[in-house]
Amino acid sequence: MSEKDGKISLTGSISLGTGVMIGAGIFALVGQVAGFAGDWFPLAFLLGAVVAGVSSYSYTRYSSVNPSAGGIAMLLKDAYGSGVTAGSFTLFMYVSMVVAESLLARTFGTYLLRPFGLQDSTILVPILGVLAIVAAATVNLVGNRFVEGSATTTAILKIVGIAVLAIAGLIGTSVGGDGLFAHSSGDAPNLVGLLAGATLCVLAYKGFTTITNQGDDIRDAKKNIARSIVISLAICTVLYLLITVSVASSIGATGAVKARDYALAAAAEPIFGQWGIWITVAIAVVATLSGLLASLYSVSRLYGMLQEMRQAPSLPERVPQQPLIITAGLAILATAFLDLSQIASMGAFLYLAMDIAVQWGVIRHLRTKIHAKVWPPVFTILLDLAILIPFTILKVESDPLTVVIAAAVAAAIFAAQIIVVRNRNPAEGSMK
Repeated sequence: MSEKDGKISLTGSISLGTGVMIGAGIFALVGQVAGFAGDWFPLAFLLGAVVAGVSSYSYTRYSSVNPSAGGIAMLLKDAYGSGVTAGSFTLFMYVSMVVAESLLARTFGTYLLRPFGLQDSTILVPILGVLAIVAAATVNLVGNRFVEGSATTTAILKIVGIAVLAIAGLIGTSVGGDGLFAHSSGDAPNLVGLLAGATLCVLAYKGFTTITNQGDDIRDAKKNIARSIVISLAICTVLYLLITVSVASSIGATGAVKARDYALAAAAEPIFGQWGIWITVAIAVVATLSGLLASLYSVSRLYGMLQEMRQAPSLPERVPQQPLIITAGLAILATAFLDLSQIASMGAFLYLAMDIAVQWGVIRHLRTKIHAKVWPPVFTILLDLAILIPFTILKVESDPLTVVIAAAVAAAIFAAQIIVVRNRNPAEGSMK
């Protein structure tokens, strides 16, 4: 994966990007998305890909001019200065990535317990999730080379495994089953539900932003970061459409909602029997563990950049590998105390708020510097709002506690940044 000069190759970068993207998003969110979008949940995943694809323009333009290990942190700093705005929205991104890690961890526990009928255990699922985070963090502590070296292998296993499972499911349903979309209710799409479902689907693609955190570790970064993002998004879009159409054909939206957090395993059972469950579990375990490895590697680098910018707290100097330890610790807390629905919703709120800030920063402050066209970030903001507003309305009606928690986390981040900036040495940056 790494070249002789120590740089990450294009293939390696794509592997890390897809390693983060292909994980909990597709394994845990299908049932939740189906709850919003009904029979049209595959279309919600396509809409999520459109939002992520248009959004990626700003990130690729910035990275082509200024590739750095900080990625989004540096983009927001360039756009808004070293103050409250940049620090807060960077932490939004960081926290959304941390909760995404807890989503991976709890998905690991849920699928591993599925063959034993214990997938709904409120004790065993978080315990296994915490153990998965500890294992992934340990591997990162003892050697990043293993993380890089294993990324390509695990990415291939996940892509091939999910693709084969989806295609086999489609063939089995059309030839030996009831036929494609036999489980469809025939109802017209609910636009509000479809847009709200797309909000969660964005979480299945947002891992592309971690590629920007690889910065100048990538060989020929000014070209390969953009290429890596585009290729990773394309691979995941095709894969997600295959698997969601397969699920829709096997158990329909009703079955996906009933299975909820383990919809892919439930969809494999009618066609492949118990073997289908075990194969799906095996793929899910590889996907979630490798996703944790890649995510901890990338997200801890973002936190390290925040520390360098004096916008995130540090542990005593004698503690080594602080970004990794802090990131893993926060992910463990989220895994222990939040369920999959709460984790996914919080991640969606924080990520889309951050993305709107990034796009506005490009429009207002960076467009000339990075030679960007104005319409992609404007269109992205409109798309973000178009899916976020319906999602918020439906969550307020069905799960107001999660909305309150997300708002409280956002408020706490802004308050902490105000305190940090006011007590910072004036030479380190002005409040903005």
